[in-house]
Amino acid sequence: MSDRLYRQAFFMLLTVCVALTAGVGYLLLHRSHSMPVAQTGDPVVARGPASSGEPAMPATTPADAEPKLGPIQISPQRLQQIGVTTAIAQTKIVNDKLSVPGNVDIDEQGLSYVQTRFAGWIQSVSANETYQYVKKGQPLFTIYSPDLVSTEQEYLLARQNQKTLTPDPHGMAAQEGGWLLDAAEERLRQFGVPPATIAAIEQSGKVQREITVESPASGYVIERNALPNAYVQPDSKLYTIADLSTVWIYANVYQDAVGRLKPGDPAQVSVDAYPGREFNGRVDQILPQVDQTTRTVRVRLVFHNSGVMLKPGMYVNVDINIPLGKQLVIPASAVLQSGSRAIAFIDHGDGNLEPREIEIGPQIEDFVIVLKGLQPGDHIVTSANFLVDSEAQLQAALASFNPPAQNANYSSQASGMHTEQITIDMTTVPSAPRKGSNTVHVKLTGADGKPIDGVQVSTTFYMPAMPAMGMAAEHASASLTARGQGNYEGPLELEAGGTWQVTIVVQRAGSTIATRKLSVDATGGM
Repeated sequence: MSDRLYRQAFFMLLTVCVALTAGVGYLLLHRSHSMPVAQTGDPVVARGPASSGEPAMPATTPADAEPKLGPIQISPQRLQQIGVTTAIAQTKIVNDKLSVPGNVDIDEQGLSYVQTRFAGWIQSVSANETYQYVKKGQPLFTIYSPDLVSTEQEYLLARQNQKTLTPDPHGMAAQEGGWLLDAAEERLRQFGVPPATIAAIEQSGKVQREITVESPASGYVIERNALPNAYVQPDSKLYTIADLSTVWIYANVYQDAVGRLKPGDPAQVSVDAYPGREFNGRVDQILPQVDQTTRTVRVRLVFHNSGVMLKPGMYVNVDINIPLGKQLVIPASAVLQSGSRAIAFIDHGDGNLEPREIEIGPQIEDFVIVLKGLQPGDHIVTSANFLVDSEAQLQAALASFNPPAQNANYSSQASGMHTEQITIDMTTVPSAPRKGSNTVHVKLTGADGKPIDGVQVSTTFYMPAMPAMGMAAEHASASLTARGQGNYEGPLELEAGGTWQVTIVVQRAGSTIATRKLSVDATGGM
């Protein structure tokens, strides 16, 4: 059959794909290997090789696992028929937003403790309620201390002696009296007696048996142990006062997103108690520990708390703005996930398309950051990528029919290359996959009939875009977990029902050793 006949057959198939979605599913399903009828209790949806035991086509290296990329030539008329649109890769300022839960906590830097520096008995208590608000310098309680009274007496005696001492010709008596007075006054200061109280003792000339203890800071009393007639010592913690004008919020961030955060990033908090209101703060510190159960990292944020609206213990919603700077971005629909790689098609004009493997970063709204593979100003295909990829594979297959030139250096297989024959069976639960949650089961069997363990298995479900129906391309993937005896299993979330193209990739030590492609029909609405 000539190349022209192959192209005509392909174009007819593409036209049917756009016009009749159901027909596409049927045709694609029957182009793959035949599927056995599911027995009662056997949730078989699709199998790899036919029942004759023919193994799946092995792949020896990662390069062989994926088809080689090459230029594509499609007429402009045909591009218009299949609904190809393009966009320009551009550099722009990108800001990401991370939404995580959090809890309000006390700012530890605003905590103050009230203790005495002497032993004694509490007499009267002014701040006698937990969560009572006190100001700096406000009286908290009065206390009687024999040690303090003795020091006051020494202070008064030193003052009296200084006045009565007869000065000698050298002034030594007056100097010694001054030393005694200064020492007694310094002991009062070390006991924590306020300057106003010392001045009152000096003015009255009498010992004050009860000394008033004042609050060292403004804030809320969150702990109180000061009770009337209680005996206290210097190690007794009588009050804990918290300044809630600033609070900490601990956000729980998954470890894969921590690398994008840094101290100083702006953040907003919303609380169900105040609908429509946001509080502004910043990232203060990323704590150096990962929770082993939730695999999250605690990130501490600082927020001003006017009116104490954010109360310790509150559950809040945290939005952290992540400035990513200038990045090269393209529409998310321009990326074709083909197996283990991402591909974008560059439009050079006049139907000349170039498939190029790219490295992508996070998706921001409807755009994807491109880390490698494209340049600003490149025209890229943003729709019908799957149809363009099918055309690329068909053209590559047609080119393989052409014999190489006589002088070409051709080698069918590199020496020492290892191959494996693997039978791949796939089933799903439920037996007919549906829109929503599913479970994928894959069974691997070697050429000797023994199960294959110790490999990595991944599945990719792809549904092409349907421009005629206004539907974008859909894809879902799952990395399967080994269950033993050649069985691998994993969850899969499908966004819609319909015909999905399935690619199963088997890898060992990072090298692809076998792949399998087939089609399945999922139930549920689009």
